Amino acid sequence: MGESRDSRQVLVEDNESTTFETTPGVEVLNTFDGMGLRQDLMRGIYAYGFEKPSAIQQRAIKPMCKGRDVIAQAQSGTGKTATFSIAALQSVDIQLREPQVIVLSPTRELAVQIQKVMLSLGDYMSVQCHACIGGTSIGEDIRKLDYGQHIVSGTPGRVFDMIQRRNLRTRSVKMFILDESDEMLNKGFKEQIYDVYRYLPPSSQVLLVSATLPHDVLELTNKFMTDPVRVLVKRDELTLEGIKQFFVAVEREEWKFDTLCDLYDTLTITQAVIFCNTKRKVDWLTDKMRESNFTVSSMHGDMPQQERNAIMEEFRTAKSRVLISTDVWARGIDVQNVSLVINYDLPPNRELYIHRIGRSGRYGRKGVAINFVKNDDVRILRDIEQYYSTQIDEMPMNVADLI
Repeated sequence: MGESRDSRQVLVEDNESTTFETTPGVEVLNTFDGMGLRQDLMRGIYAYGFEKPSAIQQRAIKPMCKGRDVIAQAQSGTGKTATFSIAALQSVDIQLREPQVIVLSPTRELAVQIQKVMLSLGDYMSVQCHACIGGTSIGEDIRKLDYGQHIVSGTPGRVFDMIQRRNLRTRSVKMFILDESDEMLNKGFKEQIYDVYRYLPPSSQVLLVSATLPHDVLELTNKFMTDPVRVLVKRDELTLEGIKQFFVAVEREEWKFDTLCDLYDTLTITQAVIFCNTKRKVDWLTDKMRESNFTVSSMHGDMPQQERNAIMEEFRTAKSRVLISTDVWARGIDVQNVSLVINYDLPPNRELYIHRIGRSGRYGRKGVAINFVKNDDVRILRDIEQYYSTQIDEMPMNVADLI
């Protein structure tokens, strides 16, 4: 292959002020034209609105297209989905109507969103991409798979089910992608991922993609990746530039609600996502806001899939402007106009903080994050500040002007 097989980490300065910990010998290609991509895919990329590849795209697309195993990590909103989608579309043989790429995601919404990106970028290629997710009709899945799909984007449980039923044939799979892989290799999904992996041809290429990759997850990768190329961004560079972060001190839990009501007009100038830590809290807050005549929508993992789809659609099309959600929404969901995130509850871990506030300020747009902080939360907030070498100031009166 001629590439450096040395997987020691070196730091590479990036022209966009991001320092990557990257495997030596990784080229930086700053145009899509220089990547040797097929014409019909190039048309799709430009039609999608991409002009210049982002930092992660400049580094990761090429080794992915060359068939190398790749671990790619970059901030939220920098085009990671498009990175692996472009590589997947470049690798499929359109003439062969069998699954050649399987992408697994932790939530159904994310799996559907990836399917949409694949179909948009592959618009001129007549690519077939099916979202294979729980909560939908099994019969419909079987029909779609029997019809012939090039790419399957799904959640682990349903994908494994389809493989076991022999409706999803894996003999032609050449690329296996784990999106939000730190979550995927967590306790909940790990077994299911291995189940799927066991059915794949041994020559399959493995791509891991996430905004956060804790050390223990990187350790796990030795089990099923071969000499991976790493494109990693340093942790202290993970603070989301362009997102202003504030806190509001609330002495007691009960005061959060009044604070939120005071902020409501500010929320609706733009689109806002409000995060709570539990499904019960989401339901409670939604009811309480509605009782006070505020218009909000809400979403969490216990809702039926159709309802989740409808709420997503309303929010995407800006019919609803304020969404209250659990962390089912924190990862990977991309709605362009969200420029305000409120942590009604501080997230239970540091990684989730980045994912949540990364819902605003997508792809370099500016955003604002407001954290409601009780007295006993101050320690958690300081911990987040230190961990990401960032600064979270008290919210100014004129916060509306910043959005």
